[in-house]
Formats: sequence, C-alpha cells, structure tokens
Amino acid sequence: MQYITHYTKRRYITYFIITLIIFILPFIKINNNHFFLLDFINEKLNLFFISFDTQELYLMPFILMFLFIGIFFITTLAGRIWCAWSCPQTLFRVIYRDLIQTKLLKIRKNINNKQKEYPKNFIKKIFGILIFYMISLIAVSNFLWYFVPPEIFFNYLKNPQEHLLLVGILFFVSLFLTFDITWWAEKFCIYVCPYARIQSVMFDHNTMQVIYDEKRGGIIYKDKIKLYKKPPQGDCIGCEACVDICPTHIDIRKGMQLECINCLECADACSKIQNKFNRPSLIEWTSIEAMKTKSKVKFLRFKTIGYLIVLLIILVLLIITGSKKEKMLLNINRNSELYSIDNKNGKLEITNAYTFLFQNTDNQAHKYYFTLEEENGSLNTDIEIIRPKKAFKLEAGEKIKKIVALKAKKNLNSHTQKDIIIPITIKAYAVDNDKIFVHRKTIFIYPKNQ
Repeated sequence: MQYITHYTKRRYITYFIITLIIFILPFIKINNNHFFLLDFINEKLNLFFISFDTQELYLMPFILMFLFIGIFFITTLAGRIWCAWSCPQTLFRVIYRDLIQTKLLKIRKNINNKQKEYPKNFIKKIFGILIFYMISLIAVSNFLWYFVPPEIFFNYLKNPQEHLLLVGILFFVSLFLTFDITWWAEKFCIYVCPYARIQSVMFDHNTMQVIYDEKRGGIIYKDKIKLYKKPPQGDCIGCEACVDICPTHIDIRKGMQLECINCLECADACSKIQNKFNRPSLIEWTSIEAMKTKSKVKFLRFKTIGYLIVLLIILVLLIITGSKKEKMLLNINRNSELYSIDNKNGKLEITNAYTFLFQNTDNQAHKYYFTLEEENGSLNTDIEIIRPKKAFKLEAGEKIKKIVALKAKKNLNSHTQKDIIIPITIKAYAVDNDKIFVHRKTIFIYPKNQ
C-alpha cells in the first residue's frame, strides 16, 4: 500500500493555473471592458466586465471588505493556505530556488535539502539573478496590466522617453522584487510579512494546520537551545528529512511555529520515508481536534458559518449596487459670480451661471438635455433655461463641459436687506431613452429687492 503524499506537485499545478489565469485575464474583454481594470489614465474602473467611472468608486469599499473578510474566512478554515499555495512570494521563491538555482544552474545539488550551504559559484549566482530579473520584468508588467490596459501599456513602451513614470515603476519594482526573492528570501515571510503576525489570532482547534503526530512519532524535546539527535520512542526514525526540506528552516516536530507557511514539503518528505515501513506520514494537514479524535476536519462551525453569511451579504450588496450603475454622470459647479443683473426695457433679469460636466457611461451614443423640477417632481415654472437651447449628443464614454445659464422668470425675493438662496433640482436625461436620467440638486441665488 502506497502512503506517499503529493502536496508539492499539487502546489505546482495550482501555481500554474493561477499564473495562467492572472496572465490571460487582462487580455479578455467583453463589450470592450476588462474583468478588472483600475485605469487611472482614462479614469475608469472595470469590474466583472462592467465599466464604472472613477466617480462611481463607491463599489470599492464592498470589494475591500469582501477581500479582507475572505482572507479571515480562509485563514480560519485552512490556516496559512494562502502563503504556500497562492502567495507570489512563495511562488517566485520556488522559481528561483528550485527551478533556476537547482534544476537549471545546479547551484544547489539537492532539491530535498534547503538547509545545506553549497560553495558559492559567483558567476552562476549572478547569472541566476539576471534570469530572475527577466522573469520579474514580466511579472511586474503583468501586475501593471490591471492598471494600464495591455494595448496601451505596449504602446507606451514603444516611446519610453514620453512615459518615464511607467518605465520607472516597471524598472524599480522589478529591481525590488529581484532583491526580495534573491536576498530576503523566506526572511521576508518571517520578519516582514504582517500576515504571519495576525494569522494565529484567527486559528482555533478546527483550523487546518501542518501537524506532527506526537502520539505516533514520539515527542521531540522543545528545548530551543539544544536539539536532541536521538530518535524518540515511536515511528519517527530521526532522519530529519522534514527538517532538511523546510524552506523556513524550522523543525515541524516541535509544534506549530510562526515561521511555518503550510507548504507541506515536510509531509511529502516524511511520507517517502514512512512509506518504506508501510506507514503513512507522521506529518498531516489537519486540525488539532481532528488529529485528537481521529476524525475528519470540521469545516462548518459557528465561526466559519458566520464569515460565510457576512461574505454573502457583502456579495449581494455589491451585485445590487453594481446593477444600479448610472448610464450617465453629471457634476454641477456654480461659477464664481453669484448672479448677473440685466436691465432690459425697464425689467430686471436675474441670471445664474453653472458648469455642467456630463459623461455618457453607457456603451452607446445618446442625446442629452435637462429640465428644472420642483421637489414634488413637477416642472419648475419660476426659473427657465436660457443656455443651451437644445439637446446635445455624446458618444459612448465621452465627457463634455456645458456652460448653463438659468434665468428667473419673475421676482423671487421680497427682502430688501439680503439675497436669498433657492434650492433647485436638475433632471438630466437622455432624449432617446427615457430610462436614462439623473437628478442633481443645486441652488439659484436671487439678489435682495432694491
């Protein structure tokens, strides 16, 4: 009977699938919209292939809440599964250490021993760093595609002298990534990453962890100063294959430690040794409670169900809010002049000027105009529009500024000592589609009666 586990191979397959998805997504467009794009150049957000203007970033709090609570939920459920199975830091370390240094350049002689220091070959080491730097340029470019669409990104690179900011970000971030992976290595996970500091707070006895079975293997002394080499009484033979292969240099037999990233390479190494004795691995990916009771991990419990309910509520709110996306946007700014007074044929005319910023956020062209309404929805008969006189057309996604002039049709102020402020409601609408309209509130100022 085979007892060998294959967590490492499963991780590599997961890395490949995640990398493929992340690379392909920026090139997929539906109705000219991306799955996710926070485009600062064109001031728009694409989410789930729907386009939103940056003025519609009210969706971002929902996305951030879903992201953070999702992390809490996954951590409570499966421990530090993100660290080993999805984190770019771990993925790039596997590429640099296991692929470039070990498989390609043979700097490391044994992929199963991450503790042994081999004689440093300076030329090979520099060559390995250069290879990874090329990979980091591709990885950082891929990251930037979620902020600068690929079609624009590659056009910018054709004229780097005109887009120094983008080139600078690409150059320096890739340098930092190379420094991080080739020098900081797992020290980043241990000393820098904040996730390592907070994840233990979210654990409970049913959280999946990498656990050494002390009942089967025997107790390893937890003295941090002296590590006893003598095998304990149990199935553990003291080969220390689990210690040799650990990328963060810990002994998993001494219990759960902050440095453990749940890569489960120790479980694979132990399974190969124990399989020779027809025994399963002494290291399992399970929960404390499941190991104690020899039962399956309990995934559905009060805490995880609570997280699921909250995530579902946020997702529903995100969908509902996103479905109410406005097909047009309108910002109204008053001009610096409070009002203008004209005397025509002995009759005073009071005019207020505004700047209307219109944007067509629909995926097709429309003609727009606007009216003035009372609070009850009826037309405002006290104030009229004198400019512009007719509707105007906007192409899909187009923005335009319109200088708007409103004139009082009669005397609206009986006071002789002060100007009055009159609240007004603007209804802007698409002439060719009665379902597209927005309401905006502003004010009309009428001077004191003299």
